[in-house]
Amino acid sequence: MMTNPGKLLILLGLSLTAAGLLLTFAGKIPLIGKLPGDLRIERENFTFYFPLGTCLLLSALLSLLYWLFRR
Repeated sequence: MMTNPGKLLILLGLSLTAAGLLLTFAGKIPLIGKLPGDLRIERENFTFYFPLGTCLLLSALLSLLYWLFRR
């Protein structure tokens, strides 16, 4: 755990910046939201979308990055 609040604030700022960039450019990344396992249910007045495959891929990538940086 980080004991220095400055480092924690820098980490939080970088995380927010990364999340903002992902939200801004997610539509331009070809596979985001179109992977097998992404659920999309369309009805007359209702659309439900849950990117399960994308969530699993991002989770695996983030876990790998976390593991690499902790070593």
